[in-house]
Amino acid sequence: MQATSNLLNLLLLSLLAGLDPSKTQISPKEGWQVYSSAQDPDGRCICTVVAPEQNLCSRDAKSRQLRQLLEKVQNMSQSIEVLNLRTQRDFQYVLKMETQMKGLKAKFRQIEDDRKTLMTKHFQELKEKMDELLPLIPVLEQYKTDAKLITQFKEEIRNLSAVLTGIQEEIGTYDYEELHQRVLSLETRLRDCMKKLTCGKLMKITGPITVKTSGTRFGAWMTDPLASEKNNRVWYMDSYTNNKIVREYKSIADFVSGAESRTYNLPFKWAGTNHVVYNGSLYFNKYQSNIIIKYSFDVGRVLAQRSLEYAGFHNVYPYTWGGFSDIDLMADEIGLWAVYATNQNAGNIVISQLNQDTLEVMKSWSTGYPKRSAGESFMICGTLYVTNSHLTGAKVYYSYSTKTSTYEYTDIPFHNQYFHISMLDYNARDRALYAWNNGHQVLFNVTLFHIIKTEDDT
Repeated sequence: MQATSNLLNLLLLSLLAGLDPSKTQISPKEGWQVYSSAQDPDGRCICTVVAPEQNLCSRDAKSRQLRQLLEKVQNMSQSIEVLNLRTQRDFQYVLKMETQMKGLKAKFRQIEDDRKTLMTKHFQELKEKMDELLPLIPVLEQYKTDAKLITQFKEEIRNLSAVLTGIQEEIGTYDYEELHQRVLSLETRLRDCMKKLTCGKLMKITGPITVKTSGTRFGAWMTDPLASEKNNRVWYMDSYTNNKIVREYKSIADFVSGAESRTYNLPFKWAGTNHVVYNGSLYFNKYQSNIIIKYSFDVGRVLAQRSLEYAGFHNVYPYTWGGFSDIDLMADEIGLWAVYATNQNAGNIVISQLNQDTLEVMKSWSTGYPKRSAGESFMICGTLYVTNSHLTGAKVYYSYSTKTSTYEYTDIPFHNQYFHISMLDYNARDRALYAWNNGHQVLFNVTLFHIIKTEDDT
């Protein structure tokens, strides 16, 4: 019982010790590290941030002290609860023993009244048992006292917690403006952190999220990675040939509901499904040619066109699914790209970086991966990622870095939910893969490995 009282005293002393402001230490750490980014089902960008220890109210001594005090009270309440459970358990045990003692004492009195009829040996055994049980009587009384004390402490802790919570809410009300400014400051820092998420290495693909089911088995849909935050227009191009109609929607919600905002009748039919919208213009491969077209949605006309020299077209070097997918136009954080194959490179993939205004090839890289063996491909941060199939079981099997001019074989699986992919493109703004999956428009989340250097890094 003395141990119980000592434990309670120690808990109270630890609570009082929390009132000393001099024992509070603040060790702010600057620097951020972001591991991944993804997209939720509503289309919002999610950034996984491993942040340093921060305390929005670290400069507010009263708030910090009050928070620490409340935490100590809560810890004390938990300790009291554990002690209470243990005491109640022992208390029930002693009550049971008390009943046995009373019964034994009554029996002993009966035996003592008629002891002449019993053997001395039996009498002595009963007396010894009684002597063993007698010390439990003061223990029982002490447990009864401790049980009452524990109940009182629980009630006091409950009241104190309520008072401290109320005070904390009042302080929060008084300092709301300051807290609001600190939250805004943190939001600004997180936005700055997001701006530093320029490039990363593909680690994982999750999903898909089915946005809509529409159109034929083949097609393309996309948003502009360079559009402003308020501009969420969606463009929709059904089929891989014999079509010139591009449908525009003001948002993903309008796209899902089918509320078109505008349609464009292109001057030429397109080939394949590997088009891209970049900085307000549509880039596509002109049907039955290796000519690339730049069409402006703002002015409604062709701004540039250029032949992609030596590039195979019209199912000479398509992806595994065919569909005139010889020339794949794509964009990433670095710029505009064309992926294709040539006879000069033995039908293997060639990567070319394009000038977005003139469509001139600024630089090219020749890989050793056969274009006809690729299911689809996409660029992330200057690295081309190639899938090994367009059917079930497809995975990212090969990557080529234009930064180092090196390649590696990878093993990044993804779920081909509807069994046939005819379009797979990365959007740098959304950090997601847009796909046309057998008449379903779907999104895949990507996990990229980023290393962010803070201002303190040298």
